[in-house]
Amino acid sequence: MDTAVLHKLTYGLYILGAFKDGNPVGCVINTCFQVTSCNPLLVVSLNKNNYTLEAIKENKRFSLSILSEDTDPKLIGRFGFFSSRNADKYEGFGFDVVDYVPCVNGNFAGRLILEAEQFIDCETHVLVTARLTDTVPGNGIPMSYAYYHKVIKGTAPKSAPTYSGDDACDTPDAGRKRYRCEVCNYEVDMDGDLPADFVCPVCGVDASYFKQVE
Repeated sequence: MDTAVLHKLTYGLYILGAFKDGNPVGCVINTCFQVTSCNPLLVVSLNKNNYTLEAIKENKRFSLSILSEDTDPKLIGRFGFFSSRNADKYEGFGFDVVDYVPCVNGNFAGRLILEAEQFIDCETHVLVTARLTDTVPGNGIPMSYAYYHKVIKGTAPKSAPTYSGDDACDTPDAGRKRYRCEVCNYEVDMDGDLPADFVCPVCGVDASYFKQVE
């Protein structure tokens, strides 16, 4: 097992994958840290209403894919702003099964396979302590949370532990219009109207989901 993959953990973004009732489910999380070096133990944080948390409680085993700066942003949109209760998040991307858990296809800095051990109630969220059972090396620079906000211009969903509600950008330049995605809050400035064929680069929805910011 190549534990060097652990060196790429950062305060960034991760896609968590698990099976529930035989179906692959998953979500984006931004809180993960390593707490022991010998027989590594990690902790992740999930919102209590998260469907993927139910899957982990049911099966214990899950995967954690470490996003890199060249990971397709649409993966973040799909896994971060939709629910596995009513959407197949893996559609269009596909997945591989690694040690009995789903790993969505894509470019990642590395992958971890974990086994949940404890569930700690923390008001709106649950901390899950999990034992590392295997790793899959990857490539690329791990995507930091700052990179996600400044370069991709993404925002945190309300279920995220870091959600603040004040992620709105400054006002657009004079003469330009700003449009905001109603799904993921991505914002784009235009000289005129938003093109009818515009697609959100983060969550993949079409122009009908964008509203002009007054």
